[in-house]
Amino acid sequence: MRNRPILSGVAGLAAAGPLGRLFALSMGCLRPPPRRGRIALALAWVALCHTLFAAAVLAMIVAMFFGLSRSLGTVPWPWAGLANAALLAQFPLAHSLLLTRRGRALLARLAPHPHGETLATTTYAIIASAQLLALFVLWTPSGIVWWEAEGWSFRAMLVLYAASWALLVKASMDAGAEVQSGALGWMSLMQARRPAFPPMPETGLFAVIRQPIYVAFALTLWTVPVWTPDQLALACAYTGYCLAAPRLKERRFARQHGARWQAYRARVPYALPRLR
Repeated sequence: MRNRPILSGVAGLAAAGPLGRLFALSMGCLRPPPRRGRIALALAWVALCHTLFAAAVLAMIVAMFFGLSRSLGTVPWPWAGLANAALLAQFPLAHSLLLTRRGRALLARLAPHPHGETLATTTYAIIASAQLLALFVLWTPSGIVWWEAEGWSFRAMLVLYAASWALLVKASMDAGAEVQSGALGWMSLMQARRPAFPPMPETGLFAVIRQPIYVAFALTLWTVPVWTPDQLALACAYTGYCLAAPRLKERRFARQHGARWQAYRARVPYALPRLR
């Protein structure tokens, strides 16, 4: 596989910005180097990845909008409590384990040889999307509704909920939409090149706090217009994950970026922006 840069190496990637990188990758896919098997594999991965990704995001938005009071799970109680707990646990456990050295090696073996490493980011997005889809579609509701916004409170919560999702989209763009959406892997394979990862994010929301994606996701958990025991369990469990899991990510960044990361870490707070 050729190792052609997307623009002109890491410096070119940084100069392009998030949208520029995504545009350059997309344009390169319009005229890929010929090889039917490679192109067919890339197209299969893009169909699977982005179909699951879209379904998972839609399921999350709708399910949390109703406070997890509406879903397709039908496990009888009290066994539903154990089933729901397993659904809660499976996403953060696999999400973190697949980012370890052994997890990345496993990802490289989940796609046909010799393209597994190139497709690793897409494979990771496929697994994460399938996990989230399972969580929100297979959840068994408790049937208890504590509070449902109405009138002005509904409009206020709707604005907050939409704003939280907008922040999550913005943070994902700042981090590199090609990585967050899984597009980097299949787009690189389509163009017969090694994946060129975006530089360490320091601009946009990452100039305000170091973990805007996790914070924005946590905000989506707490700005819903319907509150149930189910939503409270989800919000508490995944807020804890959003506060703890980035520590592992930051250790990886420290190894990869060294002094640059340390300077950034000293300059930018973890999750709460400074008032000054």
